[in-house]
Amino acid sequence: MSSWNVSEWFPIFVSAALKSTVVLGAAWLAAWTLRGRSAALRHLVWTAAAAAVLALPFFSVSLPALRIPASGALLSFDPSVVFRVSSSAAAESPSSLLAPDTARRAINAPRYSDWRIWLMLLWAAGAAAAFARMFAAFIAMWRVQHAALPFPDDGLARELAESLGIRHTVRVLKSRPGGMPMTFGLPRPSVFLPPEAAAWSEERRRVVLLHELAHVRRGDVATHLLARTALSLNWCNPLAWSAWREFLKERERATDDLVLNAGARASDYAGHLLEVARTMQSAPATAWAAVAMARRSQLEGRLLAILDSGVNRHVPGRMAALAVTLLAIAAVAPFAAMRAQTPAQQTAPAASSPDISRAPSAGDAVGLVKLGDQARRQGNFREAIGYYSRAVAAVGDRAETAVALLYLGIDKYVKDPAQALDYFERAQNVAPSGPMAGPAMTWQAMVRQQRKDEAPAAESLYRAALAMEEPNSQEAAFTMESLAHYLRDQGRVSEAEAMEASASEIRKAHVAQLSPKRQATAQASKVGNGVAAPVLLYKLEPSYSVEARAAKVQGSVVLNVVVGTDGKAGDIQLRKGVGYGLDEQALNAVAQWTFKPGMRDGVPVPVQATIEVNFKLM
Repeated sequence: MSSWNVSEWFPIFVSAALKSTVVLGAAWLAAWTLRGRSAALRHLVWTAAAAAVLALPFFSVSLPALRIPASGALLSFDPSVVFRVSSSAAAESPSSLLAPDTARRAINAPRYSDWRIWLMLLWAAGAAAAFARMFAAFIAMWRVQHAALPFPDDGLARELAESLGIRHTVRVLKSRPGGMPMTFGLPRPSVFLPPEAAAWSEERRRVVLLHELAHVRRGDVATHLLARTALSLNWCNPLAWSAWREFLKERERATDDLVLNAGARASDYAGHLLEVARTMQSAPATAWAAVAMARRSQLEGRLLAILDSGVNRHVPGRMAALAVTLLAIAAVAPFAAMRAQTPAQQTAPAASSPDISRAPSAGDAVGLVKLGDQARRQGNFREAIGYYSRAVAAVGDRAETAVALLYLGIDKYVKDPAQALDYFERAQNVAPSGPMAGPAMTWQAMVRQQRKDEAPAAESLYRAALAMEEPNSQEAAFTMESLAHYLRDQGRVSEAEAMEASASEIRKAHVAQLSPKRQATAQASKVGNGVAAPVLLYKLEPSYSVEARAAKVQGSVVLNVVVGTDGKAGDIQLRKGVGYGLDEQALNAVAQWTFKPGMRDGVPVPVQATIEVNFKLM
């Protein structure tokens, strides 16, 4: 399982666990509120809760999202430990210019490199084991059902089934000697009685058959499998196990109530139930698929409930079942629709389309542009382009949409340079003195540089862009790097080198500014002389920057870092850069790497290291 999958699936995993807990907690509250009502009604609540837990994933996919806030420098040392990573990208795929970083475990990473992976694997192993056991029990009972001989009941089962309103024929089959009476089968369950039942008194056989047929009447085999499936998926949740025990308890009490409502005397029924539980044995494996008559752990409570004349034994009708089901859906839907929201999302404007009942306003465009900027920073370039397109469509070319026009042009830079140039010119025109004017001119120059007849105009655009950009900004560095490339093409190597040196200084200062400050380099040790090297546990592969992809730049970024005692890389210094935003991409990725710290005499110590990041276009 790759770390990309972890970052994709772990929030879903945690969200499902939390939402299931909320649903089960609500079921507990409902069952407690109904403690004076019938066991059948409380069992219906637990059944609805199990169905709701299983429905959560489907609701989460189908319902609209309901957003909620989430609780949410160059040094000349030469360490002996070097870590390398490569990042490759397709040069002709502008739509993925800002594709999300791909997180991967390092080849030499120990198995415990990401606790989230092991947590999900542990859950998956437990769920798989539970489903395997349930499936094995179901297959075993299915074989027993098809091989079992009919039990001679002289029409007693048919008579009792009719009295309970069961319209289809229920087969009564022989089970193993000494086996507990039970019910199994879908869609038409069968009743299993041990061979010894032939020697029982007619009254006991009647009571036992009535109990098992009550399970058939209530559809308990189907709800048993439903609740067992919900438990298997939530096996690591203690609340799910508690709910399962309540489900079983209320089911048997509801069945007992149905038997008593059918005319059985409470004292006689209790005596027969006690004797069956004492003399018959229930195979543990069958409990995963079949519904047995008695569980010794619940027998005392059942007998007390049977003998208590004040117990409410009302059996809810179909309308009650429908009402409880609708209530469960209503309770689940809001939780299923909830999505965690990052702090940036909390401050962003709503991502709604402009109101078609009124003319689009500048406010519409500003909101959409902000959402596009947010998506772009998070690596979702396709989503960002969608927001930018809607902003321009809403109000057209205005100062508020300058950044949208710029990135719409970047999106078209490789596929359609002519259209890209049009976007860049429009971005400059709507805000000729705004922050996007300089970058827009740089990109115009890049397009014209590709055309031999327009190449001479590129230099003036580059120079004009530099005049508008902040001297030490990343935009200025990109313009310098692009101008240096142009100068080299013109054979003006010395001028190009001077421009590259200026851009490099800006990049170095920016990397040093962004670097996490964890440990003073002077206090860090080199590997050797009793100092063990750090071990890379987890790494993020850096993604290509927009500028580097457009300029088709490749190369290696070399970073000097200090791996602190917390296993994180800090004091990151740019030793060798490539420019075009790749230096920053390397920094952003390396800052998220995790190491096992270097050790001296068994104690973690800060250690100097070199990291080489190779960028390649495919």
